[in-house]
Amino acid sequence: MEILLASAVGILTASGIYLILRQRSFPVIIGLSLLSYAVNLFLFATGRLALNQPPILNKYAEVAYTDPLPQALVLTAIVISFGMTAVVVMIALSAYLAARNDRIDMTGETGEDA
Repeated sequence: MEILLASAVGILTASGIYLILRQRSFPVIIGLSLLSYAVNLFLFATGRLALNQPPILNKYAEVAYTDPLPQALVLTAIVISFGMTAVVVMIALSAYLAARNDRIDMTGETGEDA
């Protein structure tokens, strides 16, 4: 299970970095979302993968329990990444409507290389 989770984090990170390096605004937004998903999975994995264990140690639970702190961090990160994605989409949409082009390069008005 840990190898599957580590592979998913690695693939999401690599895909996110590849898309961020593109020169269009939409792939950059998708790449940032993939990177945030990778960070969320990584944070979730820090709480140890335990099945059917209570999140809080109490007198009825056995010795093992899952750590609730990474779960709370992931929930907070999901809310923050949703808000930031909405802001970035609105900025990219306004830039596209102003320039009628979604390229991110700084070469000139027409988008052609000088």
